[in-house]
Amino acid sequence: MTTVHGKRYREAITAFDHAEEHTPAEAIGIVKSIPGAKFDETVEASFRLGIDTRKQDQTLRGTVTLPNGSGRTVRVAVFAQGEKAREAREAGAEVVGGDELVDEVIKGRIDFDAAIATPDMMASVGKAGRVLGPRGLMPNPKTGTVTNDIEKAVADIKGGKIEYRADRTGNVHMVIGKKSFEERALLENYLAVVDEILKAKPSSAKGRYIRSLVVSTTMGPGIRIDPTKPKGADGGGAPA
Repeated sequence: MTTVHGKRYREAITAFDHAEEHTPAEAIGIVKSIPGAKFDETVEASFRLGIDTRKQDQTLRGTVTLPNGSGRTVRVAVFAQGEKAREAREAGAEVVGGDELVDEVIKGRIDFDAAIATPDMMASVGKAGRVLGPRGLMPNPKTGTVTNDIEKAVADIKGGKIEYRADRTGNVHMVIGKKSFEERALLENYLAVVDEILKAKPSSAKGRYIRSLVVSTTMGPGIRIDPTKPKGADGGGAPA
């Protein structure tokens, strides 16, 4: 079936060479220059990686803190009881609860974008795994979202810490900010994301690791970046 794009999208793809591979700074400059939507679009970096996620040692999951934040208002839920629940509320978590919150989640009532749990709550939270897991909301010790340091975990998420996970075909999509961000802020966030992806490369992955790389806005076309030079020829290509 043929996809029909609107006038703004058609104008956007004529503003640059869709087949050309750009430096990171060039790509972000194009993102900023193409016609925008009527809302502040999210900017995202999308990687196609040379990994086989069917192999346990090539799964890819982690977190990265964007130096300039994500630009999104993140509603945080904390599964905790007693003193830790009070700490969560004081830290700014929008949704806090124990077993009663787990019951609400199981019923499909989810009003949050990120979730944290204290270790003692995980046996209960696990009952909601079939609901939280597919949405990428299941707390995990590897991403720092199963912890007794609730104040730090909430602050990290609200300060720009994002999670990522490779899908079954080795694709990773990561937010790098909003279109309203200055070019330098977007580039700094992009470079933080690239550094994390490179650092997370599984040792057993063979061949080219980053096979393709694009940046795009919510409603815009993908702008290709040279996957052999994801940080640019000079290690970043930051504008002067």
